[in-house]
Amino acid sequence: MSPEQKIRVIFYTYWEGKKWITQKIAEQVIQYVGGKKNIKSVAHCATRLRFQLRDNSLRNEEALSDLEGVKGVFLTQSQFQIIFGSGTVNLVCAEVQKQLGTLEEQASNEKEEKSGNAIQRFIKMLSDIFVPIIPAIVAGGLLMGLNNVLTSPLINGSSVIELYPQWAGLATAVNTFASAPFTFLPVLIGFSATKKFGGNAFLGAAMGMIMVHPDLLNAYQIGIADPPVWNILGLNVAAIGYQGTVLPVLAVSWIIANIEKRLRKVTPSWLDNLTTPLLSILITSFLTFIFVGPVLREAGNLLAAGITWLYNSLGFVGGAIFGLTYAPITMTGMHHSFIAIETQLLADSVHTGGSFIFSTASMNNVAQGAAVLAVLLLTKNEKLKSICSASGVSALLGITEPAMFGVTLKLKYPFYAAIIGSGVGSAYLAWTKTLAQALGAAGLPGFISMKPEDYGHFAIGLILSMAVSFGLTVVFWKKNSGIEKETAEVEAKTTDADKEAEVNSDVKATTDEIKPEAVVTEPEETAETAQENQELTFTSPMKGKVLPVTESADEMFASKMLGDGIAVEAADGTVYAPCDGTVSLLFPTKHAVGIKSADGVELLIHVGINTVQLDGEGFEAFVTQGDTVKKGDKLLKADLDFIREKGLNPQTMMIFPEAMNLDITPLSSENADENTAAVKVTRK
Repeated sequence: MSPEQKIRVIFYTYWEGKKWITQKIAEQVIQYVGGKKNIKSVAHCATRLRFQLRDNSLRNEEALSDLEGVKGVFLTQSQFQIIFGSGTVNLVCAEVQKQLGTLEEQASNEKEEKSGNAIQRFIKMLSDIFVPIIPAIVAGGLLMGLNNVLTSPLINGSSVIELYPQWAGLATAVNTFASAPFTFLPVLIGFSATKKFGGNAFLGAAMGMIMVHPDLLNAYQIGIADPPVWNILGLNVAAIGYQGTVLPVLAVSWIIANIEKRLRKVTPSWLDNLTTPLLSILITSFLTFIFVGPVLREAGNLLAAGITWLYNSLGFVGGAIFGLTYAPITMTGMHHSFIAIETQLLADSVHTGGSFIFSTASMNNVAQGAAVLAVLLLTKNEKLKSICSASGVSALLGITEPAMFGVTLKLKYPFYAAIIGSGVGSAYLAWTKTLAQALGAAGLPGFISMKPEDYGHFAIGLILSMAVSFGLTVVFWKKNSGIEKETAEVEAKTTDADKEAEVNSDVKATTDEIKPEAVVTEPEETAETAQENQELTFTSPMKGKVLPVTESADEMFASKMLGDGIAVEAADGTVYAPCDGTVSLLFPTKHAVGIKSADGVELLIHVGINTVQLDGEGFEAFVTQGDTVKKGDKLLKADLDFIREKGLNPQTMMIFPEAMNLDITPLSSENADENTAAVKVTRK
């Protein structure tokens, strides 16, 4: 693929609403958090964009809340978080990091990390370590669930592989795949934790590999087989692995990170790369097997056993309390600290029976989803309906932040209904001792993580949580007049924000028009819909002969793949603004410029064919991205003779990428100039 073809693909994705929207939103996010200089670090979890800011007072929460795809914003401890939702947050974070340049997440080294009490800092540390490895753990958990379906006696007391022996190999393979993330969990944790502690992540991974080396007695065989023993200078050390453990790996990662950092300070540079990794691994390994590992292995086992005992001892009361508090815990981000405990519970499921944390999380998530769906049916606010339709389904499938921060917390009573529903469902599961056997999507898909014999109890728990949450939301809604008032306030705030955005920002309007990645829709009337069927006229961007874009010498433009419009056989190299508007895109090579008209229509002016390969040579820009322009203002200057000397065609295209939503009529002209009408546009 040639460079020009790559650029065309980029344009195509931009104008189809993917990368273009992400770029726009990222720009505005950076602006509204106080600019690049105010950002110390940025990262993301499953649903939230997380900033460490130099001055939190510079953030503009109202403007951020009005951006397309934003479900909520909040400040927790020193960290400012923006909720985008699953999938979208990954794209936005990547674009923000790209625009920030070399800025990387270094929150652990920042002063902000030292704020808050010891418990808060510990919880955040666990969150930062475990969030990156959640996908691997979830994948293993879901595969475990699939293996349970294949091997459990679900069909008249027989399993699938008993009825269909030809599937036995598949079950064995799936079991191997499923157990791998847990068997080698120390490798994952070692990498992530050592990086968090400021050490070389690969040295941390190497320590994880050492802790699960096949020459060691597998941790799951303790009590079944005798471990090999190392005699180290007269000291007998049991060679036992650390499969499925958490606390020992965290401690080992901290130790090797600190040993490495101290060695690098005192080791001559010419010896550093040779001796620092060697000594770091050697010292940490001996400490691991002689002292740190055995002590913390037992501590981890006691922690998991203690929490399980407490939960089981309190019975349904303990389940109810945990269910009631799970959503408030999620609001603080403290629920990420449960991952370490839950992993330990699952790794020792022979003794613990499984994880009650996953079961409780499932009850909480579906309760939030049911409350939001109740609001969807009750509210008359169209924007709130659109938010509910997306966030409600998301919560039922396991992601609750959009539902909580976008709906239930704003309206308060649905949140109260949801936590009560969660408490009821969790109490039932605690009473029936329904425990998860693997991690997965905590919600309706949670069945796959349960024992087949517990499917019935799990289903009853889900029904109880959803029914109580939905019913109480309806009751609160009808009996409390304030909730309608709050809904109206949400609507009024949204309308005011929309008006402000129309004046101060072009992102909102852009995403309203082409929102392919957007989670919610924006059905309120905008400037665009108000002007529906209004005929707009755009002048020629250059002097010369105006042709329909179908007569372009470039096949991609001629095919209308990038949109409909015109081609200009340029007689002069000056490019003029064909309308009043804002410069929405200026390519670094200055051969292309995007305009968003004052009427909300997007257009792209592309000077020449394959001119991107000139790398900006022969082009001059009179505007920058974000500038406001008037019809007839100079945008670019192209050296047409130079373009021809390079063997390229200077034919210029002006296209309307959202042509599917527009009726476009090219106005051909033999001798057009910047004042000649070239295109008529009417919204469908």
